[in-house]
Amino acid sequence: MRGSSLPGIKHAATQSAGTPQKPLHSAAARRATAIVIALVCALVAAAAISLMLGRYPIDPAQAVAMLVNQIVPLDQTWTDQQATLFFHVRLPRILLALMVGCCLAVAGAAYQGTFQNPLVSPDILGASQGAAFGAAVAILLGLSSIAVSGFAFAMALFTVFLVLLISARARGNHMMVVVLAGVMVSSLFQAGVSYAKLVADPTDELADITYWLMGSLTGANMDKIVMVAPIMAIGCLVLLGLRWRINILTMGDDEAATMGVNARRTRTVVIIAATLITAASVCVTGIIGWVGLVIPHLCRMLVGADYRKLIPASMLMGATFLLIVDDIARLATTAEIPIGILTAFVGAPFFLYLITRRKKV
Repeated sequence: MRGSSLPGIKHAATQSAGTPQKPLHSAAARRATAIVIALVCALVAAAAISLMLGRYPIDPAQAVAMLVNQIVPLDQTWTDQQATLFFHVRLPRILLALMVGCCLAVAGAAYQGTFQNPLVSPDILGASQGAAFGAAVAILLGLSSIAVSGFAFAMALFTVFLVLLISARARGNHMMVVVLAGVMVSSLFQAGVSYAKLVADPTDELADITYWLMGSLTGANMDKIVMVAPIMAIGCLVLLGLRWRINILTMGDDEAATMGVNARRTRTVVIIAATLITAASVCVTGIIGWVGLVIPHLCRMLVGADYRKLIPASMLMGATFLLIVDDIARLATTAEIPIGILTAFVGAPFFLYLITRRKKV
């Protein structure tokens, strides 16, 4: 699927290569900008509401006061229990939900533009299954949660490196070979995960592996956030900086060359950046599906196919979406629902709606 698979993308790319300060459809550009601003407001509102939700309520004013108190001492209007809950449980969880949702959504959008295929998701190169295998091995070895995340991150990167190495030595259409290599390597590591579950202790290790595979933000803490935040920030900034070049990539390598863009180099940088933020997300939360597939499509319906608006819109909507889903996961029942289950419940029906609503998604 090339330019025809993403409606209007060639027109958006042409604008990007020309004079983006004077778009041909200024009304559409203003509408897209307004939607991005609305998404910022929705993100702030969702974060504020999430601070209040829980079995132990925390008023937003108290939350702000506790944050300010870390810089300038204030009169304490909160209990020590509220402070412990806020700094060690709720705030890290909200921050991690925002970060992971942002990264998975923007990685999905970048992959879809780079591979010129609207059905591509962040795990297309096997990063998720590689991370799952690394986490399973770490759990079998009895390592700490930080070590499990480290193993998962390293294996996710190794998996994508292996895919790119195989595709570089294979013949045929490069993009098709990369996708096929990703499917095959992903299947290999999926088999490794199955074997790890087979030999795991059913009373302890098997439950931990199974729960990790379902995805959850239960283990969120500031140590994990500090570990992945720099990687996520660098990857997202790179994708933001290259968003107009992704427009050009959707037109094909020949058209990109005529516009002075090295398509192969740009594609490699985009894949590396998207892989880094995907690996960083999966290693701390487990496998969370559908965010990177559905959110870019929804944003494309709202702001159009121009990646100058689609990339920031995907970041904002992905962060808000995962935060809301996590609120449901921790509040819907007394026993927390793994977030990967809920994203599948929401994402799969929505994607079915997309593909039945129109011929092209």
